Amino acid sequence: MLARAFDDDPLAIYIFPGARVRSRGLERFFDIQMGAMFLGAGESYGAWPGAGAPRAAALWLPPGRPPAGFGAALRLLPLVRYTGRRTAQTLRLLGAVDARHPRSPHYYLGVLGTDPPMQGQGLGSAVMRPVLERCDREGIPAYLESSKERNVPFYRRHGFEVTDELRLPGAPPLWLMWREPRPDSG
Repeated sequence: MLARAFDDDPLAIYIFPGARVRSRGLERFFDIQMGAMFLGAGESYGAWPGAGAPRAAALWLPPGRPPAGFGAALRLLPLVRYTGRRTAQTLRLLGAVDARHPRSPHYYLGVLGTDPPMQGQGLGSAVMRPVLERCDREGIPAYLESSKERNVPFYRRHGFEVTDELRLPGAPPLWLMWREPRPDSG
């Protein structure tokens, strides 16, 4: 489901050129991310309207858990078969993202995806809500990077504000977004 949700993502298109390679590369990427970062260390929320597989997912890391770094880059080595000539540029981009990641305590929304036929039905908001409510109760900010400009207004509706844009030559821009807790709404 996450591979389908990110198939039209500008960053995915940049990293995995070609639809067939992108589909397989995204599936492998999310397998690695789930196993290495989120299962056991983070939190995930899914939405299952009707029976079957989840139609939306939010993957979060709690405060104090670094999202990337050198170890994360090493875990992504199996993706080289999908990134091909873009491997060096991808590693530079991931390094730049990691360098800009805030070091103060926060919840990190590493992945938010909704199955394309279900987009626009409130599932993304629903799977984000539990951690955003926790942020408000605990007085802890949240952070994310968006690689789709059209998603920036969606995140703004949930209290995130653009704090910076990351632009590297030839790569799509990333919008770095921060959300202060809302104690009165928790």
